[in-house]
Amino acid sequence: MYHVVAATINPAKIRAIAQAFNDVFGEGSCHIEGVEVESGVAAQPLSDVETRTGARTRVANARLQRPESDYWVAIEAGIEGDCAFAWMVIENAQQRGESRSASFTLPPIVMAGLAAGHELGHEMARLTGVDNIKQKGGAIGAFTNGLLSRSSVYHQALILALCPFTHPLYQQ
Repeated sequence: MYHVVAATINPAKIRAIAQAFNDVFGEGSCHIEGVEVESGVAAQPLSDVETRTGARTRVANARLQRPESDYWVAIEAGIEGDCAFAWMVIENAQQRGESRSASFTLPPIVMAGLAAGHELGHEMARLTGVDNIKQKGGAIGAFTNGLLSRSSVYHQALILALCPFTHPLYQQ
């Protein structure tokens, strides 16, 4: 059984990580442990580079906390311009896999809150009245009326980030 350390304690992110690892390696093949670590970037990253850096830093910090693990995984959500997305970074002792999630545009009312210095999750909770929305369906769930969630969008990107660990062409 693989010991997978999620560089987060957010239930939505942990669900996505567990689902992706179970899909790729088989149901029950992994034990997922969440740890709280720093990203080294702003609470609301505002560029692609800053978001990717935050995910990489979270993985590095998770490795320091749990060096005996088999995999370390981070998901960092960010915004660039008016688009929201997230970076997935997965490492084991030998290699790294990365993928960026699908992105979506944010409406002007949300962008105004971000310009005022608010995080997307806090702004969405204020505008929708859903407490702690980022640990539920997130902005994605709100804007798609529940058709998609943070977990479902992150799940796809996590499977793509796992490709270097499973496909033989990455080993050549």
